[in-house]
Amino acid sequence: MQLNPYKKDYDNNLFLKKYILKGWVPDHPPISQDTQITAFGSCFARNISKHLAKRKFNMTSASSPEIYISYMGEGMVNVHAIAQQFEWALEDKKIPDGLWHGWKAEDYGVSEDVRLKTKEAFLKTDFFIITLGLSEVWEDTVTGEIFWRAVPLKNYDETRHKFRVLTMEETKLKLEKIYSLIRLHIPKAQVLFTLSPVPLAATFRDISCITANSVSKSILRASLDEFLREKAIDNRINLFYFPSFEIISELFYEKFLDDGRHPKPEIIELIMIMFEGSFCNSKIDWHQVEQSFKELRKKNLMDILAEN
Repeated sequence: MQLNPYKKDYDNNLFLKKYILKGWVPDHPPISQDTQITAFGSCFARNISKHLAKRKFNMTSASSPEIYISYMGEGMVNVHAIAQQFEWALEDKKIPDGLWHGWKAEDYGVSEDVRLKTKEAFLKTDFFIITLGLSEVWEDTVTGEIFWRAVPLKNYDETRHKFRVLTMEETKLKLEKIYSLIRLHIPKAQVLFTLSPVPLAATFRDISCITANSVSKSILRASLDEFLREKAIDNRINLFYFPSFEIISELFYEKFLDDGRHPKPEIIELIMIMFEGSFCNSKIDWHQVEQSFKELRKKNLMDILAEN
């Protein structure tokens, strides 16, 4: 039985390990300096890629910067978009034109050269870090495929483009698809899932964005938990979850910058160190990590009081 912490428990010298990381981290860190790491999806993947690259770990984003998952990976935040990359690269799934767009609505063609380079990068990967972001998607009803992001206004066709919220069932099925493709084609690889704490910037539903975001994250988190429970035999061996979402949503009083979406840099840095200390063969002083957390949490509260 695992207990929810009392207020006094936040002073525990092993609070993070006991109340946050319990049951999720491996007994022995699986990542060494030689491990080939591929990270994409929402913000955690980008942040961990930068952090580990600074520590001289072997990142696909550095060795293969020209592939979509390297320079547009943060834009692939729904399970369909992430699964598309594996199906396309590893099994040559035909992707219709017009689904993949950049930050400025520029169209990324379905390049065979990029596909082959993505396949090569996947096949070399020892450790995947995949971050899920949202459950709201745009679908091309003619092809049945899902866009990376919202449909660019210049391409929008109300007769064929449909906004919808993914169900838990299809979310879990896509998680299973992603994992099964990795197990089939790269059986030596280990896989870690995370959930982005960054809220929706907007919703196309006729409800408040705050409540729409709660639903979006809940679908992902619950689907992911169900998927992990069904794959219990692989958990903490080939399959992992890292609770970055819970660290930000549960442990800090004021989490985000003034935009109300992006976590404060000092919190991100703590999460990166927690990940490295849990999954990498690094010389991380865990007692110092715990102390840094306590100091940061106190400072976070003091900052709020100073603002008021």
